[in-house]
Amino acid sequence: MTTTETPEWAGPAHFLTPHEPVRRADGARHFSGLTYAVAFGYRPLQLDLWVPDTPAPAPLVVYVHGGGWMMGDRRYLPETLRPGSLFDAFLDAGLAVATIDYRHAHEAAFPAQLHDAKAAVRYLRAHADVLGVDTTRIGAMGESAGGHLAALLGLTAHRADLEGHHGVTGPSSAVDVVVDWYGVADLDTMPRQAPPPEVAALLPVEMQVPPEDQLLDGLDEQARTDASPVNHVTADAPPFLLVHGTADWLVPYAQSEQLHAALTAVGVDSRLVPVEGAGHIWLGCDEVDGIVELSVHHLAEALA
Repeated sequence: MTTTETPEWAGPAHFLTPHEPVRRADGARHFSGLTYAVAFGYRPLQLDLWVPDTPAPAPLVVYVHGGGWMMGDRRYLPETLRPGSLFDAFLDAGLAVATIDYRHAHEAAFPAQLHDAKAAVRYLRAHADVLGVDTTRIGAMGESAGGHLAALLGLTAHRADLEGHHGVTGPSSAVDVVVDWYGVADLDTMPRQAPPPEVAALLPVEMQVPPEDQLLDGLDEQARTDASPVNHVTADAPPFLLVHGTADWLVPYAQSEQLHAALTAVGVDSRLVPVEGAGHIWLGCDEVDGIVELSVHHLAEALA
């Protein structure tokens, strides 16, 4: 090969185009491990997507896992939910669902986690035709740290400085409805408290520090302000469903009350559902399937 025939190096890929899905027995298509973004110096960021077998492209929900911004995995639900049950409920409702990776707090400082969630939405919009999803309306849902990030997704579409630059650029990262399970709303009003002894005994040393302090460590004043969803509430925010246990010791119920009050004060459609006696990740609740049904139905109605 002559020098003129040598292909030029095109630089590192910022994402990978979708590969072929696996079709399940019920006709649903499963795209596993789609690389939606490659942030230089970090692991590839991936998502899994399930698409129901529907005549027309299905509306889409982006699901963000919890884990105190320090741990967790896109593939696994909280232990109080049956494995895969939430994703199956979306499919049964005719909704596609993407569950996403994001960088944890010790991997990259905030707003990297928000940048990642936005990059996932942009990737899904850019490849909607290939994936067979309808991204003219997108819902966001998350639990705990994922609820916090889903809320930020819903509230920061107008902030170009929080968009990030990795992955697909160009499409909008806006979402049209948010379901937030027991997410932090205001990091300034979060009580800095140690876990109960019976919980602390089960945690690694790193997780015995309040998780919000891990997220905020080393941030300047502007980044700390930007990390709280309540600081982004405007009258243009999408509708919210907030579901929270009244006995949650890790993220107090008052956090969702605060966000609900801020949203309704500017005329945003917000619904707050208390789950009496339930702790974090619905511990102590016997009606978890009902919470799943409520949340999925809310998203299906909003995205219809």
